[in-house]
Amino acid sequence: MSGTTAFEFGIFTFGELTRGADGAPLSAAGRLRDVLEWAKVADEAGLDVFGVGEHHRADFAVSSPQVVLAAAAAVTSRIRLTSTVTVLSSADPVRTFEDFATLDLISGGRAELTAGRGAYTESFPLFGQVLARYDEYFEDRLDLLLRLRELCDVLV
Repeated sequence: MSGTTAFEFGIFTFGELTRGADGAPLSAAGRLRDVLEWAKVADEAGLDVFGVGEHHRADFAVSSPQVVLAAAAAVTSRIRLTSTVTVLSSADPVRTFEDFATLDLISGGRAELTAGRGAYTESFPLFGQVLARYDEYFEDRLDLLLRLRELCDVLV
């Protein structure tokens, strides 16, 4: 394995709004400040990757990983920045691709995207989606996201 890394180290968060050490509830703004501090410290410590996940619930601070990761790009210099996970089932794949392409430019090529279906299904009605089409949404959107990536690889 000369010259290759056997494994990587990283951390991720969903920006959970648990209670602080004093028992008081955490604010979304305070938790997002924490997340950015964690990204900075992870970068300084030499970790390989920092990720934030997407949730559309009141008990999580991160609903848009790409926005939080863009802020993390401003306070880090080398760590890769990834979503852990982008809920592709309820996202517009064109907008998702464009947002992460922009994040990649802002971060100097450090952006990664992890696409998934989502662990919590109560957010689907927020996007006007029918839960019975859960699998169909993901498959169609993943197909378009992959085609966009192929198209951009050809254009570069």
